[in-house]
Amino acid sequence: MEIACLDLEGVLVPEIWIEFAEKTGIDALKATTRDIPDYDELMTMRLAELAKHKLGLPEIQSVIETLSPLEGAVEFIDWLRARFQVVILSDTFYEFAGPLMKQLGYPTLLCHKLGVDAEGQVQSYHIRQPNPKRQSIVALKSLYYRTIAAGDSYNDTTMLAEADAGILFKSPKNVIEEFPQYPAVHTYEDLRVEFLKASNRDLSL
Repeated sequence: MEIACLDLEGVLVPEIWIEFAEKTGIDALKATTRDIPDYDELMTMRLAELAKHKLGLPEIQSVIETLSPLEGAVEFIDWLRARFQVVILSDTFYEFAGPLMKQLGYPTLLCHKLGVDAEGQVQSYHIRQPNPKRQSIVALKSLYYRTIAAGDSYNDTTMLAEADAGILFKSPKNVIEEFPQYPAVHTYEDLRVEFLKASNRDLSL
């Protein structure tokens, strides 16, 4: 059996922090793992900016409530689930993801948790485990699943490397140039084709 493992933000839904940055005008929050590969460095900066501007989880969630999956994402997930088991491996947080998971039909999601105080201020973040995306692939392979993974950012590349097949999707030029070993596509139609190429089974579009 094969499992499709997908990143969430930038692949199926908008980048939440970028959307929040646009709403608040805080340019520093536009940085993502496409720009800063070190996730701890990135999150430390984000929490510092939230504290500086006295913004918390309620303000972030109010922006998330206005978001929808990327155009074509729902149809792609439906197509994928008809042919593969599907798991979302993301560096987002359960406190963020609910409204978007509902719109995607509640696929299985493995991500992280936030530490939030009684006033809604984000005090900390709790990573599920070190190198969580790669370790999820390792765990699935230990169950004798064949894994095909797709992501867009630096934090996806260890997942792609560990998977039986890896695909870059909607990645920026710098990531594509640094990781030429992975096919890079930008449309869901082309992503379908890459999943079919990577599969060991005879599947149809």
